[in-house]
Amino acid sequence: MTTLTGDWLGDQEAKPAPGPLRRVQALINTVDRESGIDRLAAVADAAPWLLDNGLLAADGAALDAADVELVVTVREALRAMVVHNTGAPDPDPAAIAPLRDIAADVAFRADLDDAGLVTLAPVGHTVRDRLGALLLIVSDAQRDGTWSYLKACANDDCQWAFYDRSRNHGGTWCDMATCGNKLKNRDFRARRRGT
Repeated sequence: MTTLTGDWLGDQEAKPAPGPLRRVQALINTVDRESGIDRLAAVADAAPWLLDNGLLAADGAALDAADVELVVTVREALRAMVVHNTGAPDPDPAAIAPLRDIAADVAFRADLDDAGLVTLAPVGHTVRDRLGALLLIVSDAQRDGTWSYLKACANDDCQWAFYDRSRNHGGTWCDMATCGNKLKNRDFRARRRGT
């Protein structure tokens, strides 16, 4: 993968997920699979994005290549889960193993505010702990029903995460004009060859 230069498509997301689920979508969309450009390809590129998205402590915590590799493996595990939301079979257990590792390793604490609202948060502030906070976001979204609408483009070359706001929640492409049109043309050519 190549490193980031210039503006990033995901910064002006056309189909953003609601609330905190947008953070999960943003992480999945840190790589443009068609162009090969990856916001997390180098530590220097990853650090500002991780800081802006709450995955790196603002206290000047050091970020190394192992941290970035962990974030990338979590990104791809989340992508596997979102591809499942699009109608694919259950994710391969190996694909989501990084999320299981985070869940088993990160300690969480419960807080209760004056109004009686209970919130959960990771105890620590490492990159691993902050990735655990994304699991809490996924859990909340699964509980409130928004998780199933975070999907991946059906174009295997793309797999951009989008939030399906269509009336019947049957959306399959990040953008009909590009990915949807490519797939429809590919299917049309395949049918013509078959006749």
